[in-house]
Amino acid sequence: MADAKVIPFDDDRARGGGSSRPPRTGGGGRGAGGRTGGGPRPPQDAAARRLTPLPAQGGDAAEGPSEQAGDGGNGAGPGADTGRWEQRLAGGLAFLRRRITGEYEVDEFGYDEELTDQVLMSLLRPLYEKYFRVEVRGIENIPSEGGALVVANHSGTLPLDGLMMQVAVHDRHPAGRHLRLLAADLVFVLPVVSELARKAGHTLACTEDAERLLRRGEVVGVMPEGFKGIGKPFSERYKLQRFGRGGFVSTALRAGVPIVPCSVVGAEEIYPMVGNAKTVARLLGFPYFPLTPTFPWLGPLGALPLPTKWTIQFGEPIPTDGYAPEAAEDPMLMFNLTDQVREEIQHTLYKLLVRRRSVFF
Repeated sequence: MADAKVIPFDDDRARGGGSSRPPRTGGGGRGAGGRTGGGPRPPQDAAARRLTPLPAQGGDAAEGPSEQAGDGGNGAGPGADTGRWEQRLAGGLAFLRRRITGEYEVDEFGYDEELTDQVLMSLLRPLYEKYFRVEVRGIENIPSEGGALVVANHSGTLPLDGLMMQVAVHDRHPAGRHLRLLAADLVFVLPVVSELARKAGHTLACTEDAERLLRRGEVVGVMPEGFKGIGKPFSERYKLQRFGRGGFVSTALRAGVPIVPCSVVGAEEIYPMVGNAKTVARLLGFPYFPLTPTFPWLGPLGALPLPTKWTIQFGEPIPTDGYAPEAAEDPMLMFNLTDQVREEIQHTLYKLLVRRRSVFF
């Protein structure tokens, strides 16, 4: 069967990989969506997904027997602590065995839920909780089941805002949902980054993949500003760029899922972009090459983001299931809904900025 034509959400984003979808990779020698050996892996609830079995994760490692000896008969003494360590060690060894033998599942897009829950989220969580100290509001506006399209502003020079949104949905939503981000072509031509993006559930920002995910009941995230938003100068911070031609609206209409506006405050200041070395960007094949007060002047140290205080707010969902099937072909309707989503995000950004006490606190 011939490859479907890729239709980008944002005409202005760089297409480093051409018009064809990058190959989807599985894991452990299986076909996409399959597994080798054993029966189906039992489902995990939200709490179990957030529990990392590796011994180095969690606060229990810092608790010594001397701190727990005085707990009396509440079961939190040295024996209970040892039992928790044994359980974590057993879980970690079982996880490693599944990775080595290939007995784990990936879907047709290359998404590895177990690796994402147990490893990737654990690596991002300290950045989310301790470094950026993300505050999440309106998470209940994402439905507990069924598809939804989260549309957010894009900023920060590097796409850390999408990763923090992914942690927010995974950790804060009562149903422990997963956010499947739509990414630009450039992500899937970079070594290492491409494989990690697939494993984390990201896929190419095209209408075909987005609609398939939404019809499967997934929560999909998109940043319609593309590179124009993430690479804009610091002087234009929190001013939304053009939202393309409204491709995300037509996808939501065809899938009949609600659109959830999302506003992110704090990402604009992590890398204040005061200049753009366009010649260097062309040589490297990048859409821009940022110049900040610290990068590239301080070398690798200049790539460290500033520890700003973040707020992520999910707005009231905009339903689309009440429209007729042919509504996705109505350019005026798409324009109006695109403008409605954009204005909602921009208005919320202004409100959050007014309430913000400080960039860092």
